Amino acid sequence: MNSYVSVALIDDGKEISISDDQDNRMRFHAVWLRDNAQDPHTRSAVNGQKLMTVSQIPEDIHVSKAVLKDDGLEITFLPENKVVQYSLIWLAGNCYDRISEDQSSSVRASAHMWDSQLSSQLPITVYEDAKNSPKNLGGWLAGIRKFGVAKMTGGEIKSGALLNVASLFGYVRETNYGAWFEVRSEINPKNLAYTGLGLQAHTDNPYRDPVPTLQILYCLENSADGGENTVVDGFGVAERLKEEAPDEFQILCDYSARFEFKGDDDVHLSAIKPMIELSPEGQIVAIRFNNRSCAPLVDVPYDQMSLYYKAYRHFSDIVNDPSMAVNFKLSPGECFIVDNCRVLHARNAFSGAGTRWLQGCYADMDGLLSTLSVIENKYGSMDLD
Repeated sequence: MNSYVSVALIDDGKEISISDDQDNRMRFHAVWLRDNAQDPHTRSAVNGQKLMTVSQIPEDIHVSKAVLKDDGLEITFLPENKVVQYSLIWLAGNCYDRISEDQSSSVRASAHMWDSQLSSQLPITVYEDAKNSPKNLGGWLAGIRKFGVAKMTGGEIKSGALLNVASLFGYVRETNYGAWFEVRSEINPKNLAYTGLGLQAHTDNPYRDPVPTLQILYCLENSADGGENTVVDGFGVAERLKEEAPDEFQILCDYSARFEFKGDDDVHLSAIKPMIELSPEGQIVAIRFNNRSCAPLVDVPYDQMSLYYKAYRHFSDIVNDPSMAVNFKLSPGECFIVDNCRVLHARNAFSGAGTRWLQGCYADMDGLLSTLSVIENKYGSMDLD
């Protein structure tokens, strides 16, 4: 940790500056410090939630005194005449007086973009190991956070066993397809996934808002010829598009596509979202790409439609590039999980000879990240090298 040696008031105490022995500094606004005070009158000691609203902070809040004490900082606020202690480690970890690595990157810092070379690094674990070892589970979940995809082996060859995988970290998101759905050929399929046709790499359910953020596909039988699975990093596709054609990247961000699904008389789902979604800081936060579910594009201005379709085709061509893809064939008892806001998945066509039976379900990333955070709070970072 840096050794902080001085603290100064700025603009009559509306801000403060803390400097270390290398003359580096971090600055904070008084209103931010007061809003984020950790004392039991401001935050619940039980659950950490705030006990006051921002409207209750005096508009003329300012720091009258700031003193460095060991590894902490003691601040006196006026007009409340309130004294609050801050950890310097906590302040350094929450300093906003810089463009963080996370904000300056095209994607969040925890996301590592990849291509076909991930085949040798794909996170994988055995179900019983993840079930019985929090560290093993944490490493697997950290792999999903980093790459957006992971495999698991050694599961039960039993209908519904995929729910056991979801319960390791969270909860199933039930949809019109049920708690889980069958992925095998049907005579009159409601969805093209229920055929033997090959499917282009895609994200699932872009016609939902919010979209399910995780998908698990679990193998029960796989003796048919073909039917290999493919995964593609949508963040990597978008970043490559940005490098090759910045104007095409931007138009897929600037205008919404429309996605729609009519499965039967009781289901009509639709959503209007961009194919590439950016955060206010300009980071890529979500990909929605599913040609089968794309409704007529009517939110793009007439004079921009040609460029939009050029960008759409370019994005699709990169998705189809074998150098972007990781391929594998699941065996019974194996599954894989994808971040459905990032990683596209595909399937090769398979023949009528033999049997291919997978089951799928949806879950959400918040449960996974919560479980991972609890594990890391206890055992330390689970990030992969």
